[in-house]
Amino acid sequence: MNSKSTKFIFWTTTIIIFLFEGVMPALTSQTEMAKEGIRHLGYPDYFGVMLTVFKVLGALVLIIPQVPQRLKEWAYAGFAFDFIAAFVSNWAVDGLSPMLALPIIFLGILLVSNIYYHKLQNLKTV
Repeated sequence: MNSKSTKFIFWTTTIIIFLFEGVMPALTSQTEMAKEGIRHLGYPDYFGVMLTVFKVLGALVLIIPQVPQRLKEWAYAGFAFDFIAAFVSNWAVDGLSPMLALPIIFLGILLVSNIYYHKLQNLKTV
């Protein structure tokens, strides 16, 4: 696979994560629907605020090229934990439902972003 394809796949998947985990929470976290979603899962209101702050910061870390690699790895790990926790929380509260697919789909997108991030790093060192 050439450098152009690697960059395209990395940036496409990373922008999807940025929009879903950074922009969307920043714009919607204080809506009543978002607050009710957090309460429905049994979490206190402050958890939603904390989660939003970490999601926005993590999304910025992934999208800004100058951020050190170690910090990016923490952001990738944080988002992986977030998607796994979302899956488990929804499963525990609502049982098997079509909504369980969403965090798994985004976990897959995140994994592709991480894989192609490392491919880009390897291309830079060669």
